[in-house]
Amino acid sequence: MRAIIQDRYGEPDVLELAEIETPVARPGEVLIRVGGASVFVGDWHIMVGRPYVFRLVNGFSRPKIRVRGQDVAGTIEAVGPGVERFHPGDEVFGTCSGSFADYATASENKIAPKPANLSLEQAATVPITATTALQGLRKGKVRAGQHVLVIGAAGGVGSFAVQIATALGAHVTGVCSTMQVELVRSLGAQTVVDYTHEDFVETGRRYDAILVTAGHDRVARLRRGLAPGGSLVIVGAEGGGRWFGGIGRQLRAQMLSPFTKQWLGTFVARQNGKDLLVLKDLIEAGRVTPVIDSRYSLGDVPKAILHIEEGHGQGKVLITV
Repeated sequence: MRAIIQDRYGEPDVLELAEIETPVARPGEVLIRVGGASVFVGDWHIMVGRPYVFRLVNGFSRPKIRVRGQDVAGTIEAVGPGVERFHPGDEVFGTCSGSFADYATASENKIAPKPANLSLEQAATVPITATTALQGLRKGKVRAGQHVLVIGAAGGVGSFAVQIATALGAHVTGVCSTMQVELVRSLGAQTVVDYTHEDFVETGRRYDAILVTAGHDRVARLRRGLAPGGSLVIVGAEGGGRWFGGIGRQLRAQMLSPFTKQWLGTFVARQNGKDLLVLKDLIEAGRVTPVIDSRYSLGDVPKAILHIEEGHGQGKVLITV
């Protein structure tokens, strides 16, 4: 089968389209014929091996997992021993090890039936970023009637966060660039702040929850936009140095949190089938729709990852297989 493989860390030329053996579903796994995959910023981090602290998980000298890609949607080709909830022919979406390929294996606990109103390609853009948005809003204890600020509202996580928070009944303000204003408004944001012309801190508004998915604002500055007793949730570890990236800002937030009435911190998103079912229901109800920025072929995965790293995109980058 065709697959995008990586045997060392570095720039896009470390990614190679090659012919390799089709994987076999182990106990508790399914083999998926890939119908679509998508790129997220984590794919860039694994490609370059930075920040270096991530290598504690991904491998010191080279990636532990050779085939790139994690978001997947497709049709189950075979099931491994012990799998009872899924059968060959089922259309599913979720996360796996190596979705930039013709076939991939996935744990049955990290997939769910595909939303009926999405194509396989559309469904492939949902799992990681939408789950991260959902869990981030939970961490911020977002509920109906609250005022929620989403920084990076047009990005992968941000575009889902705006829609999910709106579905929860919150009043959502999205922060984005000029070219993204109309998109963010169409996602359900009642208020949109164009950061090239307006500073959300200087507006004087205070929010019950702030979800940070982009930018490099310091914790002290972010707190100025937070209501007393509000929650600041920092998603991801962008920015910062080569060793720790933006993890320093996350740690500072968590260290400060016990000394203030506000909750300040971060979280690690956990991919699981239960949250995929929650997202499936929201999608089928028309409350959440994936935003697709661009499409790339399997052979153009390096270009897709570079596009993600450059930033300023809208929604998700799709890989057609």
